[in-house]
Amino acid sequence: MAFDREEIAAAVAAHGHVARVVVAEVAGSAPREVGASMLVWKGGQSGTIGGGALELEAARLAFDRDGLTRHPLGPSLGQCCGGAVTLLTERWDAARLAALDGPVVARGAGEMPLAVARIVDAARSAGASLAPQLVQGWFVEPLAHDSVPLWLWGAGHVGRAIAGALAPLPDFALTWIDTAPERFPDTAPDGVRCLPAADPARAVALAPRNAWHLVLTYSHEIDLSLCHALLAHGFGHAGLIGSDTKRARFASRLRALGHADAAIARIQCPIGRKSLGKHPQAIALGVAADLLDRKNDRDRSQWPMRSSA
Repeated sequence: MAFDREEIAAAVAAHGHVARVVVAEVAGSAPREVGASMLVWKGGQSGTIGGGALELEAARLAFDRDGLTRHPLGPSLGQCCGGAVTLLTERWDAARLAALDGPVVARGAGEMPLAVARIVDAARSAGASLAPQLVQGWFVEPLAHDSVPLWLWGAGHVGRAIAGALAPLPDFALTWIDTAPERFPDTAPDGVRCLPAADPARAVALAPRNAWHLVLTYSHEIDLSLCHALLAHGFGHAGLIGSDTKRARFASRLRALGHADAAIARIQCPIGRKSLGKHPQAIALGVAADLLDRKNDRDRSQWPMRSSA
């Protein structure tokens, strides 16, 4: 979790000013983790801090509070979780957003504690990363990393299910490719860029070299040509729909095309989770869970710093 300036800016542009409620600290069992947040404006909200009575109360009072508040979930709110949550509520407008500077957002009452200053200095000067955390009454967050560029090759039943599952998530920026415009649904999910390409393998050159890819077209030959092109182009992660048999056959053919075994092994096949079954939506659920696990692992490796103060 991180401070998403673009998301807040979009909400401010639409509603004038918004309240942001973020989980600053958790003790015991709680519905969401530190850094989880929601935006509230007159007549609406987005995001979640876990639902239930806690979220209802926080949204209701979002414009009446400012700063840190502690909420025992069982005694005061009647929730099943037995822990306590500290929330930070603050109002944002265009001027306040424009004043943000650097890779870290740190705020609290009074003079900045030395422990917080050290975290901010380390992030600014050495590029050190951090996890969202409450330090001596100050809440410190990294600015959100860019979404992972995810290229989805194929707009069949599975491709449509995966696009529908991933499009609402801010973690991924989807580019969706197939051989003709009519292969796509009449209305693509919000935020998804559709790219018709008669020869999809030629479009691989357009992808960032750190992009993640899912190859699941209607043709084994197109799938093979895409894998061949991706291995030559480079990628952050690649998944190929299919069976263990398809993986073995593709490995043999890619080896014959000059690719090393270690490079071929980077292409995940099958994708999804076998235990969930082969229904397109079941495949999509397994793929989404796998990609989120991968992204969360990546983010944790980028946010190792946590104050011991």
